[in-house]
This record gives sequence, C-alpha cells and structure tokens, in this order.
Amino acid sequence: MKTSFLKHRQPLLVSMIQAETPEKAVSDIVNSNYDGAEAFGFQICRLKPEFRTAETYRRIFSYTEDKPVYITNYRAGHNVCKTDMQLAEELLLALENGATLCDIMGDFFDPSPFELTNNSEAVEKQKKLIDDIHSRGGEVLMSSHIHSFLKEKEVLDIAKTLESRGADIVKIVTASNTEEELLENLKASVSLKKELKVPFLFLSTGPYCKIHRMIGPMFGSMMYLCVYRHDELSTKVQPVLKNVKAVVDNFDWKPFR
Repeated sequence: MKTSFLKHRQPLLVSMIQAETPEKAVSDIVNSNYDGAEAFGFQICRLKPEFRTAETYRRIFSYTEDKPVYITNYRAGHNVCKTDMQLAEELLLALENGATLCDIMGDFFDPSPFELTNNSEAVEKQKKLIDDIHSRGGEVLMSSHIHSFLKEKEVLDIAKTLESRGADIVKIVTASNTEEELLENLKASVSLKKELKVPFLFLSTGPYCKIHRMIGPMFGSMMYLCVYRHDELSTKVQPVLKNVKAVVDNFDWKPFR
C-alpha cells in the first residue's frame, strides 16, 4: 500500500523535482533524501516527452525510499501543445507506476480565469477523473493558481468549490505583494483551517511570498514545497529544503497552553 499524504501530525517537507531527464530527477531525489525530505513533488511537464514511460517513472520513484510522491502535469514546459485529456492520461500513468497524489487543476478540461471552471460538463469530467484516481488507490489535490491577491472570503469560496468536487487536498496560490496582503493571507489560512473539511495548501507569489511560504504551515497548510537547490528549472520562490528543515527543527511555533 502506498504511503499517504494524509493524516500526518506535522506539515510535510516536500522536495519539488523539476528535471528534463531521469538522471537529473534521480540526482535531486537522492540529494533531497540526504537533506531531510519527507515526500516528493514531481512536475511531469518539465520531463522531456520521450522519458514519460512506465519504466522511467518506476525507476525515478524507486529512489524516494517509499516516501509519498505528489505529481503535477501543468500546461507549461513540454506540455504547451497537449490537451487536458492527454495531461490526465499522463497523470494516471505516473500514478500507476509509483506516484501517490495527483494535482488536478480547477479548470481542467476548460481553461479559465483564476484556474477555476464552473462549466458543468468540465466539472463532471473532473469528478470522473477524481473517481478514477481514487479507484486506482491514488489521492487527489485540486489546485487553482491565481497569482494575484484575493480577499479572505474569495480564497475560502474557491477552496470550498474545489473541496466540493471530491478533492482530498485543496491548493490555492494567490499573491503577497505588500505586507498588508501577506497578513491578509495568513488570516485566510486561519479561516481555511477552520472551515475546510480536508487539508489544504495555501501559497502565494510576489515580493512577500517567501514569508508566507515559510510560516504558512504554522497556520494550517499541510506541507512545505521546497527545492533541493535552485537551478534553471526550479521555482525560485520555493525555499531550499535544508533551510526549511533547520527552521522546523529549531523553532517552537506551537501555541503555549
């Protein structure tokens, strides 16, 4: 049985892998294990198409030391000419060959503003895909990458919409352009923790997003998205794994009772 992303007592340290070749992916996974990774995120869109095979996925994921693997397959990178159905099929292939958690965009099958569709036909296709993933023993994260600031209620409304479609985890990415927006995002994190029935991951981009990404899990987010190191493909605002581990290991942030 696969190791789950759910029901962990502490936020997971997840090392995000963005690599064009299996060799680079394996190298980053091995080094991340040394630096304390507790789970992995593998971004399929960065992997060259010729390597997207069952054998390659099994080889790459065999280096994770049975830690859970979160997979994304966004429309960027080598995916710019692919349909959402093709992206879904690639997610299922990776799931069947070692991955655990599939990221389903909130506008899958109907690209939309705020990465969230309300088209009934597209929503039904999303629900069918989610059921398919669950039937294969996988878990589902639904995501909306907005990249602009939203008020607390707007964040909560999107999160509840994603939750209602059957997601096991909800992910939202907004923006922290000012200190005021950062504080509003932390406030929204508290509301998400109170209102949602499923775990969540709430992140932001922008000048003040590093603080949000570092302390967001202290307000309820269920994982840290980190990188082993920054290179030409890595997401630059994602913190370095060993730095996050040092903070987590040495900062007593739990409320005093």
